[in-house]
Amino acid sequence: MQEVRQRAAPLVRLVRRHRDPVVLQALRSAAAASIAYVVALRLSPEALPLTAPLTALLVVQVTLYATLTNGVRRVTAVVAGVVVAIVFSLLVGLTWWSLGLLIVASLGVGHLVRVDEYVPEVAISAMLVLGVTTVGDTAWARVVETLIGAVVGLGCNLLLPPPVWVEEAGESIEGLARRLRQLMLRIGEEAAGRTPAEQAAARLHEARRLDHDIVEVDAALRQAEESLRLNPRVREGLLHRVVLRTGLDTLEICTVVLRVLARSLTDLAKEREPHPLFPPATGEVVERVLSEIADAVVSFAVLVTTHVSLNADAAEARLTAELRQAATTRDKLAQLLLEQLQHDARQWQLHGAVLTEVDRILDELDTEHRSRRLLEELDRNSQEQRERRPWLYRLRERLRITDRLRRSRAAARRRAD
Repeated sequence: MQEVRQRAAPLVRLVRRHRDPVVLQALRSAAAASIAYVVALRLSPEALPLTAPLTALLVVQVTLYATLTNGVRRVTAVVAGVVVAIVFSLLVGLTWWSLGLLIVASLGVGHLVRVDEYVPEVAISAMLVLGVTTVGDTAWARVVETLIGAVVGLGCNLLLPPPVWVEEAGESIEGLARRLRQLMLRIGEEAAGRTPAEQAAARLHEARRLDHDIVEVDAALRQAEESLRLNPRVREGLLHRVVLRTGLDTLEICTVVLRVLARSLTDLAKEREPHPLFPPATGEVVERVLSEIADAVVSFAVLVTTHVSLNADAAEARLTAELRQAATTRDKLAQLLLEQLQHDARQWQLHGAVLTEVDRILDELDTEHRSRRLLEELDRNSQEQRERRPWLYRLRERLRITDRLRRSRAAARRRAD
């Protein structure tokens, strides 16, 4: 059995690699460029119609939504650059000073035709075309090649839907949750002992650096959201987008609260130095509650990525149990802090801040809070779609009614049979 697994391992890795979105995108881009080149060889008078595959590469976007929303502007940018290059090839040709004028003119034309973020592509296309175009009569062939590449690129995105980046976004969210967990564990371990102010400040800087991780996860999530839109391979894309987005929002709030907690502990360390932050019994409970919350954060991340996880039910049950245990430990911590306040009222506001921040994280991770947030976001998105595109909303409702009627008729036939 082990020998069979070892022999099958390369095949398994190959299959998984072919399902990788990066590989799929590279294959789609290569296919679009090749098809555009073959078509241009038949339709263009040029011997080497390289503008067609170049345009196809520029038009093939990462997601279908980006293609439909940005493809027209990108094609306009490329065509505008080609036209500018044709004019320059007829008038002055390619010299060092004409290249500078070409760039200035191309950027100006890009702003005139309002291609927004694709203004630089006007100048890029113009330079590439001018570099291979020397005869004015053949320059117009570049327009034909550009249109061929644009049509092929758009067709490839419609016939070969782009990859879905949901799994990568889910991995990014879980990675952020695990980094949060590690930092919580370190803060808890140090809170249970004698923590120098410098060490507490170092944890505060680590909490602040998590903002950079959130930016990276947000970029991955935006890509996943676009890959879900208008993608025929995805059902309930809106639900997936809302679940992932609200999950990241919750983790971001937890990160902010953790940063505030680290600041409170840093201030407490400065006030109590060289004494410990808490008495031994209280410090042990602080460490325990942060450890339990840290585990709950990871379970929450697994739960919000249920469409890429095989253990969604187990994650929800585990999260509920961990939150219940953390709430019990939190109550014990509140009792110990109250007893400590009766004997020593110094730094009471910092002790209260620590307890408040623990409450905030528990409230954000609560499953009922998450369900309410999901319903609110779904209602808000549905309302925005109805107001923005009422005709599309009516069409979807008709399609849903038709699908329900078809299913009910099929069920009636099965019962009759």
